[in-house]
Amino acid sequence: MAIAKAERLMNLALCLLGARRPLTKRELRASIEAYVETFGSGGAGAVSGGEGATGSAESFSRMFERDKDDLRELGLVIDTVENVDGETAYVARRDSNRLPPLALDAAEATALGLAARVWQQARLASAASGALQKLHAAGGMPPGAVPEQGGERQLGTLEPHIPAREAAFEPLMLACRDRRPVVFDYRKSNAARSERRQVEPWTLECWRGHWYLAGWDRGRQDERVFRLSRITGPVRSRTGAFLAAVPDQVTVRETVERWAGEGATSTARIKLREGAGYPLRARALATRELGDGWDELEIPYGHGLDAWLVEFGPDVVVLEPAELRADVIDRLRAVAKG
Repeated sequence: MAIAKAERLMNLALCLLGARRPLTKRELRASIEAYVETFGSGGAGAVSGGEGATGSAESFSRMFERDKDDLRELGLVIDTVENVDGETAYVARRDSNRLPPLALDAAEATALGLAARVWQQARLASAASGALQKLHAAGGMPPGAVPEQGGERQLGTLEPHIPAREAAFEPLMLACRDRRPVVFDYRKSNAARSERRQVEPWTLECWRGHWYLAGWDRGRQDERVFRLSRITGPVRSRTGAFLAAVPDQVTVRETVERWAGEGATSTARIKLREGAGYPLRARALATRELGDGWDELEIPYGHGLDAWLVEFGPDVVVLEPAELRADVIDRLRAVAKG
């Protein structure tokens, strides 16, 4: 039975870390079970065994180079040296692969815990949880930062919850990290159909419980913000470098807030059905009962408010300003046509 790649990489890492001296490629081939099982021990007989042995040596060399690169990408520091016989050899010195003592205060531990909870609905949920547990076990977390009972972490009575349910979240997060352009289909709130967008992703921001992507839209040659729930179909990565400069984090965050409607420049008056629209009520500057099951609210008015109000459907009626009322009606008509 073939040995899994993860086990092969672990055995190679342990061999390099446990060796008392640098090991050559030939010695590693003979020492690691996965290599022996696939290519043989690589002894003198195999080296002189003709064309088949040569092909086996070349295949092993390619696999070894890939494995070595994978371990380096995972953070293992592997030094390439020349041994006493003048051969190329490899070693992973323990002092080069040992982290300094880590100690987090209560505020840092809390921030780390909140960041890990972003992955509650994503593929890396178990990895994030495991990392926190390892930090706690190693003494890097302050007492009580990760309370445990019966071997399981117990959550507090009040705990922030950051959902990441959209299928586009993980590929976009990786594209932001690796600075890779992406292509996806996107349906605007006032559009009946999706359209293809080519984007250089900058960052993801969670705002009012929704995730947004800020980036450079190549088709429109301008910065744009996309709500992940409106991305239809898969997100596909593209090769090549970014064409536009990436702004700093503060600027990107302001862009997300502005395009999502956070930057209010004036106020608007709306009618809101009783018992509906709690997020709108939470932001209201003033509230007045109208009777017949309706309230009148004065709320901050900025870019993107029309798109937000449309989501409440028949529970909201815009009173003023007139341009906001017209924008909301146009969006509702577009949705009805779709």
